[in-house]
Amino acid sequence: MKLTIIGSSDAFGSGGRLQTCFHVAFSRGQFLIDCGATSLTGLFRQGIDPNKISTIFVSHLHGDHFGGLVWFLIHAVHVAGRTAPLTVVGPAGLEERFRTVAEGLFPGSTKSERRFDLRFRAWEDFTPLEEGGVRVTPFVVSHPSGATPYALRLEVDGKVLAFSGDTEWVETLVPAAQGADLFISECFAFESKARYHLNWRTIEANLPRLGAKHVLLTHLGPEALANQGAIVHPAVSIAEDGLAREV
Repeated sequence: MKLTIIGSSDAFGSGGRLQTCFHVAFSRGQFLIDCGATSLTGLFRQGIDPNKISTIFVSHLHGDHFGGLVWFLIHAVHVAGRTAPLTVVGPAGLEERFRTVAEGLFPGSTKSERRFDLRFRAWEDFTPLEEGGVRVTPFVVSHPSGATPYALRLEVDGKVLAFSGDTEWVETLVPAAQGADLFISECFAFESKARYHLNWRTIEANLPRLGAKHVLLTHLGPEALANQGAIVHPAVSIAEDGLAREV
């Protein structure tokens, strides 16, 4: 499978980057992991057709991780003429939160006639779910967002791709990342403590326990960005918007 980083910033676009969104192309299609508010812009920058994306997996209900659904769906209806079904999987309450946000930003938008089926599914804690040829296990983490937040472990084409979502250190990250071909981990800070977020020193100390083949750091805030040169490990790299890699 091919992973393309659409957006790798924190919630505030630190470093001029776009908000969290990862695109995956695999043998049976294409999907997104998270869909921050700038995701549609990022997809266009990478020449990716949103109509080819069949599933969007959402880790938690903060705007920089799910807010882009509003623009994604309005574009699908009014610009792209989408006809292919779309499934959005996320925390319980996602559909209601989406409708509230969409109506707040674009009144009447959720009532527009669609030429495609839109389906919302909810995670069940630690329970594997299969959607669109992908098997995903959601692990509960710690990042208050008005609904349960999750790290995601995705099994695709015989590979394992894991994502921490946003969280402080919790022990559930260990089984989520264990043996993964790639573990995408948020790393908001370098060594200072940021509530409900990870820092590099905590990740570094737990790399042996996480047991992933490679760790890709994302969601870097100002302190982590300023100390990128000190983040050195043979099994660790730093995400950049537009970076693509085979997993």
